[in-house]
Amino acid sequence: MNKPLARGHDSDMRGRRPRVLVVDDGITMRMFYRSVLEAAGFLVEEAANGMEGYEKVLTQAFDLMIVDINMPKLDGYALMQLIRGEPAVRGVPAVMISTEAGDRDAAKAYEAGANFYLVKPIPPDELTEVARLVAGVTVP
Repeated sequence: MNKPLARGHDSDMRGRRPRVLVVDDGITMRMFYRSVLEAAGFLVEEAANGMEGYEKVLTQAFDLMIVDINMPKLDGYALMQLIRGEPAVRGVPAVMISTEAGDRDAAKAYEAGANFYLVKPIPPDELTEVARLVAGVTVP
C-alpha cells in the first residue's frame, strides 16, 4: 500500500477549491452530498464503503470527510478510528452522519474521532454550513 500523504487541516485554501471525501454506501446519498457540496464550491470524491474510503484518504489529500456510520466492509466508527490512528491523516476534519438521533450515537461518533455529528435527513443549507465550518472555508 502507498505511504500516507502528509496533510491535515489546511488553513490556507486561497486559489483552490477545498476537497471533500464523501464515504457512504448509498448512491442516492452520495449524489445528494455531491450536488450540495459542489454547489458550495467543494471538489467531491466518493467512496462506496469504509474500506474504499480508508484507501482514498491514505493516498489523496482532503480538507474534509463526510462519513456515514452504517456501511458494509468497514463501518464509519471503525473507519474513523483507523484514520485517527494514522499520523499523516489524523488531522483531516470529519463530519459523521447517521439516521440515529440519540445522544449515545453522537457520543460514540465523537469518541471515534468525528469533529461534528449530523442526523439524516440533512437540509442542504445545513450540510453546506457545517461543511464550510468544519473545513475552515470562508465564504467570499
